[in-house]
This record gives sequence, structure tokens and C-alpha cells, in this order.
Amino acid sequence: MKIKDIISKQEKQLFKEAIGKVKPMVQDKISPVKNIIKPQKLINKNKDAKQHASFYFSDEFEPNLNTQGPTKYVRDDADTYEAKNLRRGMYAPDLILDLHGLDQNQAKLEIAALLYACQKEHAQCVCIVHGLGGRILKNKVPHWLVQHPDVIAFHQAPLEWGGNGALLVLVDLHDKFAIKD
Repeated sequence: MKIKDIISKQEKQLFKEAIGKVKPMVQDKISPVKNIIKPQKLINKNKDAKQHASFYFSDEFEPNLNTQGPTKYVRDDADTYEAKNLRRGMYAPDLILDLHGLDQNQAKLEIAALLYACQKEHAQCVCIVHGLGGRILKNKVPHWLVQHPDVIAFHQAPLEWGGNGALLVLVDLHDKFAIKD
């Protein structure tokens, strides 16, 4: 049974009288907004930058890190006080990366993407949570970070950010909008 059959002619007439005079709507023809497709050059540029960031990490490189006490590192041209500031919690992380459940290759790519994102998001301090587990990532992450030129310093995170299972990393931001004399 159709709706037309349910309503009688008398009910239709009552409805028309109740509404009054009606003017039919004119359909405006508005085309939907098209999705903007990124130009191929921009996509290639982002891809190249990510590949460039992951290029720095080698598994064979063995830096001379202190094996006693907490994991820490300060770049040669940076102030050694920065590691102390990281340890004391003077820097709060702007971004946090959790590597739980990732293998070495995935973790390496995620760290490269994080360091790339630091430049885009202007994040000076990040927290990398590697966990303890089999100590594979705990040992590899500092070795990878030492190799990257944007890493100023890192230190084992305070308890509030992960303690033994995390590192706070201080990143050198290359500000494109800096005023040059």
C-alpha cells in the first residue's frame, strides 16, 4: 500500500487549505566543492625530506655513550647544562612518540618522522617512549639519535614522562623565518 492511497481526497484538500498558497522552490544549481589535490612536487618534497631524515640512522655506528648511570648525550657544540635541564624536567615535551610493539626498522622510521615533524610543528622537546622489554630499542634509540644533526641533547626521562623506558630529546629548530642581518 502506498502513502497516496492512505490519504483520502478530502484529507488532501484540508491539508491544502491549512497551508495556504504555496510557491514552488526554485532549485539553485550549486556544484559541490572539489577536493583540492596536492601538487606532485609538494608530495615528492615531503617524501624526500622524510627519506633524508631516515638516512642519518645506521645500525653499525657505535657511539661512545656512558654505560653507567642514566642514558644521556649532549652534542659537542651545545652546552652540557642542557642534559641537566632535561633530567630536571625543565623542558616539557611538545610531542610524545610511543615505540611499544614496533620492530627496529619501524621504530627507526617513526623516529625519523618525529624529527621531521619537530621542524614542521616547531617542537623543541620531544619524549620517545621505547620501553624496557628486551632492551633492544632501549639500546638502539640513543645510538640513532646521536647520529642525527638536529638532536642537541637527550637524557633519560624523569618518572613523570616514562623514567627508564623513555628519553627526553632536545631538538635544534631550523627557523626559516629568522631575521638575518
